[in-house]
Amino acid sequence: MMRRTLVTVILSLLLSGCMVMSGEATSKDMQVGSGNLLTSFVSAEGSATRVLEVGTPATTVQVLVILEVETGDLDLTFGQPDGTVAFSVTSRPGTQVTHAGTVNTDATGQLHYTVSARGARNGVYQMLVQP
Repeated sequence: MMRRTLVTVILSLLLSGCMVMSGEATSKDMQVGSGNLLTSFVSAEGSATRVLEVGTPATTVQVLVILEVETGDLDLTFGQPDGTVAFSVTSRPGTQVTHAGTVNTDATGQLHYTVSARGARNGVYQMLVQP
C-alpha cells in the first residue's frame, strides 16, 4: 500500500505542469503584429505554457480573449517578458467570457500565455491580437 501511494505521488509530481487536451483543434491566422488563434477541445486537464508568434519584437499588443466551456474550469493567463502577469481570464461553465488587455511581446516577437484546465469539457478559447 505504501509503495502504491509513493508511486502515485511521484507520478502526480511528474505530471504537474503538463496538460492533456483531447480532441484539440487549433486554427491560426497571424500577420506581422496581429491576427487570431482559435482552439477547441473535447476535454482538458492540467496546465501548459504556450507561445503565439506575433512577429513584432518587444512591442505592446491588445489581446481580446473569448473563453467558453460546457463544464469544468478553463483559465488563460498572459505573461509579460519580465515574468509578471499581464492579465488572466477565467471561464464560467455554460457562459461565454470575454476580456481584453494589453501584453508585451518578448524580444523575439512571441506572446506567452498559460492554459490551465480542471475537468474542462467541450471548450474553446480564442485570441484576437492587434497593435
